[in-house]
Formats: sequence, structure tokens, C-alpha cells
Amino acid sequence: MNIKEAIHSFIDKIFNPPITFLDMGIEKLRAVGQITAQGLNVGKYLSVFGDLPTAWQLVVSSALASVVILGSLLIFRSVMRLYYSLKEGVKWW
Repeated sequence: MNIKEAIHSFIDKIFNPPITFLDMGIEKLRAVGQITAQGLNVGKYLSVFGDLPTAWQLVVSSALASVVILGSLLIFRSVMRLYYSLKEGVKWW
């Protein structure tokens, strides 16, 4: 066994566990992606509100839309706060 093969096998021993861990993670994410690709039928869960009068259905849909908008704004604010804190941390590194 020459020195090149020894170095190659040594590097493979070091990087093989993280690579196998990442490969396993990729397989699990692909399996999850196949399950979520089916979609979610929200109408099945909101069919309870179908018996309400039209005005109340509009109230419920407006409330759900505002919850989604406010939630997305909160997520955006959190991401921007994290970005700025990381930016400040790197600036003083």
C-alpha cells in the first residue's frame, strides 16, 4: 500500500460518518417530500363553516386571512431580526 492510498483511506475514514449521516438525511427528506406532495384539502376542515350565512362565512374567511398575514409578518420579523443579529455578530468578529 503506497502513501497515496493510505492518505485516501485515512480521509475516507474521517469523512465517511458525516457523509453517511447526510445521505440518510437526504433519504428521509425525500420520503417526507413524497408524503407532502399529496397536498392538504383545507375544505374538508372548513366545511363546518359552510352552514353559516354568507356574511358570517366572509367574517370567518377574513379572520383566517388576517391570521395568515399576521403570522407571515411575524415570521418575516423574526427572520430579519436573526439576520441583523448575525450581521452585527460578523461585523464585530
